[in-house]
Amino acid sequence: MKIKLIAVGKLKEKYLKQGIDEYTKRLSAFATVEHIEVADEKAPEQMSETEIKQVQEKEGERILQKIHKDDYVTALAIDGKQWSSERLAKEIDQLTTHGKSKLTFVIGGSVGLSDSVMKRADQSLSFSAMTFPHQLMRLILLEQIYRAFKINRGEPYHK
Repeated sequence: MKIKLIAVGKLKEKYLKQGIDEYTKRLSAFATVEHIEVADEKAPEQMSETEIKQVQEKEGERILQKIHKDDYVTALAIDGKQWSSERLAKEIDQLTTHGKSKLTFVIGGSVGLSDSVMKRADQSLSFSAMTFPHQLMRLILLEQIYRAFKINRGEPYHK
């Protein structure tokens, strides 16, 4: 199995890099994990709706260039489905059972994902109605994917 994580922006915080490295290492027992960073658009703090859409579209174009036609894409979005860890595990298990071996997860930048990325996504997933820093979401997502593999193997990590 191959898991690709596409994220907008460069990860700078050392503590997040260390956590991501740890879960990437743990996941290597189950899958190949690829991290792809795409450049974020420089934008002022206060933006109009038009400016937000422009930023989303520019970042979205960069994201779409990294997605292959046979990737099964899950976009992280605040209005996506909210699942338990067990449900994520079941979804991953069902996808692999049905021949989906290239799972791609997309994390947008500070203004979210473009409509074009959302249309390309096979599903959208929300971790909460709360807003999390998109850099931190990388670590949370990898931990949950690792937890899903442990659940699917019946191993005790997830308790």
